[in-house]
Amino acid sequence: MKNSAVFIISILISNIISAIDIQQYSVFEIELTGPSNGNPFTEVQLSAEFSFLNRTLFCEGFYDGNGKYRIRFMPDEPGTWKYITFSNISELDSRKGSFTCIKNTGNNHGPVKVRNTFDFGYADGTPFYPVGTTCYAWVHQPEEIVENTLKTLSKTAFNKIRMTVMPKNYDVYINNEPPYYPFEGSKEKGWDFKRPDPAFFRNFEEKILALQKLGIEADVILFHPYDFGKWNFDKMNTEEAVFYLRYLIARIAAYSNVWWSMANEYDIMRKTDEEWEKYFRTIQKYDPYQHLCSIHNGMAWYNHSLPWITHLSIQTAYLQDIQDWREQYKKPVIIDECVYEGNIPADWGNLTPEEMVNRFWIAWCRGAYCTHGETYIHPENILWWSKGGKLYGKSPERIAFLHRIMTETPMDGVRPFHSKWNKETYLIKDNDYYLYYYGNSQQAAARFLLPREYQFRLEIIDAWNMTIIPLDGQFSGRVEIPLPGLPYIAVRAIRIGN
Repeated sequence: MKNSAVFIISILISNIISAIDIQQYSVFEIELTGPSNGNPFTEVQLSAEFSFLNRTLFCEGFYDGNGKYRIRFMPDEPGTWKYITFSNISELDSRKGSFTCIKNTGNNHGPVKVRNTFDFGYADGTPFYPVGTTCYAWVHQPEEIVENTLKTLSKTAFNKIRMTVMPKNYDVYINNEPPYYPFEGSKEKGWDFKRPDPAFFRNFEEKILALQKLGIEADVILFHPYDFGKWNFDKMNTEEAVFYLRYLIARIAAYSNVWWSMANEYDIMRKTDEEWEKYFRTIQKYDPYQHLCSIHNGMAWYNHSLPWITHLSIQTAYLQDIQDWREQYKKPVIIDECVYEGNIPADWGNLTPEEMVNRFWIAWCRGAYCTHGETYIHPENILWWSKGGKLYGKSPERIAFLHRIMTETPMDGVRPFHSKWNKETYLIKDNDYYLYYYGNSQQAAARFLLPREYQFRLEIIDAWNMTIIPLDGQFSGRVEIPLPGLPYIAVRAIRIGN
């Protein structure tokens, strides 16, 4: 679902700012001028409290270079908001003002939250059905590739993208130098992890805003293990890592399309449970909006029952346990890595497009969501999974077709059902809606039970050929209908008059 552009109001403050209007879920930005000597990143403390009626939200500010300090805030309720700044520097302290937040319009639906325990929805109540993709280091590529990535995304249904803050070094597929480095210093002389480079983070947040204009959620991966000594950005100690998190939160948390992914394959990073907890608690403390937050596994699983985990972000090719995970954790499940469509030698990157589509459908019908990735061999090693650019596979348009099916599903009350005796997996809303998916079988007929007291219309859906064929007549009770004898077929039953 493509949404509206973000409205950013940047204001130079002298004493008191008169009221202005800003749309709900957009960004109100305060810009201040202060000292640039010493280390303003650590020596200057800046924050603000934003108040509406009996609510008060706390936001940290950040140093943006050249003597400029900023505080960003996303109002979530219409009305008059007041604010006051706090700082250990007199010229930044006790700046007061107000603005009027007006109701959101158009496709500005606000941040995505958990809805009905297992699903997602925007803050304004609009359902959100994630169909994600993976472009780990697309923001760290030359401008031409970045523009191609955005252009490609604009033509797809992908509405979530997994992306790393730090550049990535992995085999021959991605090892290029990024256009900016996140901290002052160099690999040879060492990085000063207490001196972020504003140009790096400015570039990163510009890409988040570009995604927002396309209606795409930025699933921001905060840590990853794929540096392998090339830059040593993964060598931050715990104190430095907390500082980095606070700086990043101050910069991008006010953008409505941000999700936090604590790490990619967290168990490979060899951090202790205490360290991970400290990082999660940092997000809880300093993110005023409590964006969605998860962590991605390699082999070992994090404890997803902990309260700072809003949803499961799982790497697995085995989808049979999705319903058990739903019931165990009572949280939404996203299979964020189910292996990638492509043809590289690595076994995680040569899935057929048919199987990628099949896994999306299985995940959906088992009550979860799925994320795409593509790894086709490219003469310049520009693989979508790592650098973005262009898509060459056959699954994206079929994933878009599934997304259409998702949006036509009843908003509330749908649950997965899987028979221990039969192969099919299906979604059900009792007495109203049934979606049977038969996977890679090629059966010539389908048998199923519908409530006898209601009449249903039936449609045969071909997930691969992207067709929906309605059947003549009305159906109830025990039903047997012919199927085309092809794989990737589904049957949808919708109660008549509902």
